[in-house]
Amino acid sequence: MDQSGDFGFGTQIRKSPYFDATVRWGAKAFSVYNHMYIPRDFGDPEQNFWNLVNDAILCDVAVERQVEVTGPDAFRFIQMLTPRDLSKMAVGQCKYVMITNAAGGILNDPILLRLEENRFWLSLADSDILLWAQGVAVFAGMDVMIGEPDVSPLQLQGPKSGEVMKALFGESILDLRYYWLRKADLDGIPLIVSRTGWSSELGYEIYLQDGSRGDELWEKVMTAGKPIGLKPGHTSSIRRIEGGMLSYHADADIHTNPYELGLDRLVNLDMDADFIGKEALRRIRDEGVSRKQVGLVIEGTALKGPNTTFWPVHRNGAEIGKVTSAVYSPRLKQNIALAMIQTEFEPIGTEVEVVTTSGATQAVVVERPFYDPKKSLAAASR
Repeated sequence: MDQSGDFGFGTQIRKSPYFDATVRWGAKAFSVYNHMYIPRDFGDPEQNFWNLVNDAILCDVAVERQVEVTGPDAFRFIQMLTPRDLSKMAVGQCKYVMITNAAGGILNDPILLRLEENRFWLSLADSDILLWAQGVAVFAGMDVMIGEPDVSPLQLQGPKSGEVMKALFGESILDLRYYWLRKADLDGIPLIVSRTGWSSELGYEIYLQDGSRGDELWEKVMTAGKPIGLKPGHTSSIRRIEGGMLSYHADADIHTNPYELGLDRLVNLDMDADFIGKEALRRIRDEGVSRKQVGLVIEGTALKGPNTTFWPVHRNGAEIGKVTSAVYSPRLKQNIALAMIQTEFEPIGTEVEVVTTSGATQAVVVERPFYDPKKSLAAASR
């Protein structure tokens, strides 16, 4: 790959402030997410997984673009976007939220950060919520300003990530609690640091607030982490499927609602605040859903990589749903998958058939997440 900047599809796909650094450090291929390049290949994905679960990896996730909402009505506006009750959300806290449309469909599942009383960031999955929020604001009658700030996150994930953070920021950073944030400064580089991440491991996200210093920040983190075994990497499909974490467009989309995903805890229909989709979600709750997300273990030889199409799921010759994400877990020594199937077949132990690219294969419904169901690794204090 040409490191001079000639790689790519043109200026309509944006490069992150870390792009050149990731190429220097071995990124071999990229995909597109939120209209930006994201590194998806630093070599063997299984080795990337072991680097993550045994040591630590640094990932360029600047594609998690931020929507900033400020102004006197910022809290009321944010609450209108999501069915999760935010009434007890403190300044400095983060929350995993769903953004729903009028039909109760999921438009995005971002991390919400409350930086100040009237300043919020939505750290996005892969969809254009900036446009949605600006459109909603036109008709909301609220005093808010909505835009995309100069913010580019990195993910530092893995059991040794705390040691790297300590080397960068000192002992006090280890006091940062799970799903909380704080302002930080690294040799004059303005940052927000949070105890969050898309890995189900202990981890941090480092939000750069000056895109001109991306290369410098990447090198500082890698230098600090070298003695500890830090490696450059990419978000691990293996680990996120083990942890039952959603990938938007795969496991959820505009036609999926929180009840189908078993995420009832993210919906509060009893709060006084109104939100988009409230009536639809009340109706869905009362009527019940016809399909649910389940975990599957798929028999047969190890899958060569994640599925790139939705695989049909059959029962007694009839199609009952689809596999949305599948991968071989070298730790569990099993092919594991997330699937959306008819509710009558969701009980643990139900036997089904998955039609993979190699043909029909037996599978069984199992509990999800597949590993560390209480997320004790991600929430553990260091």
